[in-house]
Amino acid sequence: MSEVDTVDRSWRPAANPWLIALVVTSASFMEVLDSTIVNVALPHIAGSMSASADESTWVLTSYLVANGIVLPISGFFTRILGRKRYFLISIAMFTVCSLLCGLATNLPQIIIFRLLQGFFGGGLQPNQQSIILDTFPPNQRSRAFALTAMATVVAPVLGPTLGGVITDNFSWRWVFLINVPVGVLAFIAVMVLVEDPPWLRRQLKASVDYVGLGFIILGFGALQIMLDRGEDADWFKSGFIQMLAVMAAAGIGGGIFWLLHTKNPIVDLRALADRNFAVGCLMISAMAFMLYSSGVLIPQLAQQHLGYTATWSGLILMPGAVALCS
Repeated sequence: MSEVDTVDRSWRPAANPWLIALVVTSASFMEVLDSTIVNVALPHIAGSMSASADESTWVLTSYLVANGIVLPISGFFTRILGRKRYFLISIAMFTVCSLLCGLATNLPQIIIFRLLQGFFGGGLQPNQQSIILDTFPPNQRSRAFALTAMATVVAPVLGPTLGGVITDNFSWRWVFLINVPVGVLAFIAVMVLVEDPPWLRRQLKASVDYVGLGFIILGFGALQIMLDRGEDADWFKSGFIQMLAVMAAAGIGGGIFWLLHTKNPIVDLRALADRNFAVGCLMISAMAFMLYSSGVLIPQLAQQHLGYTATWSGLILMPGAVALCS
């Protein structure tokens, strides 16, 4: 065994692994929470900015589009920048964009800031899981990932409840501003506690698969907008939705072909050849489909059609969060 392999096998972080897990999970929890905490505040945002309910939903769409694009390519940014540096950049810019969202004075501003918030927030969850994977020895990883799973599943259900309480008792702006102190503390803690393992520092690469990146942006961006705006535009009776469908098919289809045949793809789809990994991806996708869709649709139904307040529309989802924690 070479000296390099010996160093790699013996490496352990200087800080307590559970403290590292708690710190990086808090940053990830903040980002996942933000994907649903705004849902109940949309009517209030629309009212304060003289926008229609339909226009205000772009506050959600812009975040989800950017987030969905960055999630699969976060590994690429890690190879370019280094994991710790990329994680710190993501926390810092997510926090800054949260502040800008809370200070926005019109709808276009908040849509742009939410787009940037989603772009930088997309790197938090994948890197958090990678950090935990390298921080813990194999015999402790299952317990560590249980903490991750709890945060990932509970945050989107808890988001509307917390958002409703904040909106009704303070202001919708605090839905965003609440991220600022959490982000600052998380940034300082990550900077002090987290370190890149030696093998990761040796694997930094500067090659860029621009074609694969372009296909991912085109396919995921068009698909997300199509799914989010389709109902309001009467689906395929709208020329706009038809155009988005063609762009999504071209981007995803072309991306799959390119990523499977290029030498150094930005996302290695060959990993799906592992049956356990493929089944795991399928199951987490089904879980996210049900979890996130209910977190978006139920609060809007409760407020717009049943006359609930923001607080009560969020509390509808609270039994789900309690059940998941028990």
